[in-house]
Amino acid sequence: MEAQLNAASIPTAEALQACGADEAYRRLLRSGARPHFIAYYVLHMALQSRPWNDCKGAEKASLRGDFDALVAEHRGLNEHGIEKILDRIGTGPRR
Repeated sequence: MEAQLNAASIPTAEALQACGADEAYRRLLRSGARPHFIAYYVLHMALQSRPWNDCKGAEKASLRGDFDALVAEHRGLNEHGIEKILDRIGTGPRR
C-alpha cells in the first residue's frame, strides 16, 4: 500500500489525511492501482483510527456503494479504444 500511495503522490500519513479516503482512492486508481474493495474500506478505517476489520453491516454496505461509484467514475474517464468496443458488444470491462 505504501508503494501504491507513493505512486499516487500521497507520500505521507499527513498527505493521506489531507486528501481523505475517497480522493486518495481516486488517485490510486488514476495511478494504475487495480480496484479492490478491501483496500478502499481499509483507507476509511485507518483514517478513523479503527481496525480494518471493524467495518461491518450497514457501514460496509454504504462504503461498497461509494466504492462502486468511484470505480464507475474511473472507468468512465478511461473508456477508450478496445475497452469501449468490448463494452459495446457486451463483453463488459476488462479486469
